[in-house]
Amino acid sequence: QVQLVESGGGLVRPGGSLRLSCAASGVIFSINGMGWYRQVPGKQRELVATITSGGRTNYADSVKGRFTISRDNAKGTVALEMNSLKPEDTAVYYCNADVWAFGVPSMDYWGKGTLVTVSS
Repeated sequence: QVQLVESGGGLVRPGGSLRLSCAASGVIFSINGMGWYRQVPGKQRELVATITSGGRTNYADSVKGRFTISRDNAKGTVALEMNSLKPEDTAVYYCNADVWAFGVPSMDYWGKGTLVTVSS
């Protein structure tokens, strides 16, 4: 069974930085796209950043120039470096990965989320 486990959330002041990490576990053949999404209560989950297995990245306009996504294919991890954080970045951040695991067709998996709060 594939699991994605996030870490690194917390409380940070405006202008500060945080680094989120996500690790995939299970009997995994390959991981295709990986990404981070976020959700605020009462709103739809939105894309923050994605990265392909080849390293091609995509960012939401609201985080371009401030956030950087990276991954380690050998370790099955993805990270999100968040700088110049703003109060509007406050949300639960979810890790996502398209995983081909033993006995299971390739499918999307989600972590349980980690809360990021940007406040003075």
